[in-house]
Amino acid sequence: MSFSDLFDSEFKQRNKGHFAAIVRVALVDGNISPEEKKFLDKLSRNLEISELEYEEILENPLKYPINPPHLHVQRLERLYDLARMVHIEHHLGDKQDILLRKISLALGFAPDKVNTIVDKAFTLVDKKVDSETFITEMEHLSK
Repeated sequence: MSFSDLFDSEFKQRNKGHFAAIVRVALVDGNISPEEKKFLDKLSRNLEISELEYEEILENPLKYPINPPHLHVQRLERLYDLARMVHIEHHLGDKQDILLRKISLALGFAPDKVNTIVDKAFTLVDKKVDSETFITEMEHLSK
């Protein structure tokens, strides 16, 4: 196995773990709404999750380990990507706030700061800032 194959494998495993964690969040209330399903469909394509992997994860999301980011900046990078996906797709309607709040908690942000973090994240996404600006603006809020 080459070094690049090892990196690709690790990257794919991380994506599957990340996707499974989001599926768990979506299943908190016992089912996946049509809006959440559309979001998961789009997210699976963006994370390069195959259809077979997608079905396996939906059937048993607990089978895949959660690989939460350890570094604060990595949490912010994931939040940036997910906030853009949730907000830009508009498949979730009013549920976009609720889902991003749940995701923010799953990413490890402090519960007492999640509302402020999500509100600021959506404000920055509306402004179409780049990832560096997003991280800089969010760092002081999220620590």
